[in-house]
Amino acid sequence: MQIDYHKEHSSRLGRDMEFKVYGHGGKPALVFPCQNGRFFDWEGFGMLETLNDFLESGQLQLFTADTIDSETLSNVDGNPYDRVRLHEAWFNYLIEELVPRIREINGTGKDLLATGFSMGAYHAGNVFFRRPDIFDSVIALSGVYDTHDMYNGYMDEVVYANDPCASIAGMPDDHLYLSLYRQRKIVICVGQGAWEEPLLAGTRRLESVLVSKKVGAWIDYWGFDVNHDWPWWKKQMCYFLPYILGKK
Repeated sequence: MQIDYHKEHSSRLGRDMEFKVYGHGGKPALVFPCQNGRFFDWEGFGMLETLNDFLESGQLQLFTADTIDSETLSNVDGNPYDRVRLHEAWFNYLIEELVPRIREINGTGKDLLATGFSMGAYHAGNVFFRRPDIFDSVIALSGVYDTHDMYNGYMDEVVYANDPCASIAGMPDDHLYLSLYRQRKIVICVGQGAWEEPLLAGTRRLESVLVSKKVGAWIDYWGFDVNHDWPWWKKQMCYFLPYILGKK
């Protein structure tokens, strides 16, 4: 499998940011790690072996982003005003710096898939719902899609923009993005086993908002034996990827 490492300066963040590329071509996927994770976590937890057939056959190319969660979403003692603005700078890094690099490296001209698990699912959902003109699909597993607990209930215009449940609910019925969502492939999945309870509630909140806006999505609730852990996320990725890639 072709694997490439990149470390490049971000003007938006004023620091170097790292990412890795797995595979030689195909559908470009922007991948987010779990909370406080790193860009190499999918490799470390064995996800590459799980997705090997998709990668080696040229159906899928992964671009694994780094986060700054420890300074933003996880920094619960920090000022929420400052934290969310740093998060917004990171979002702008993704859209204005990393996505163009993904397009350059991938070279297919295809729109992107956003994906991740746990906090990575929030990141994937957030970038997809904020920019459906760039992302044509999302696979978000075991995530929460509102920011109440992330910022201790604090809300301003920047938090609102990064809160999918709030921002989608507030869209007028003729908003362009609602039309785009209806054309995209949206997969939101959660288990009902150990450590999934808050994510189950978060998934139901998002489902309610999407239903109220008449946005179709594949919302899947797996069984009571399905825990918040990598073995299940591996099974779910293999189950949902063929749908994203037009294979089922």
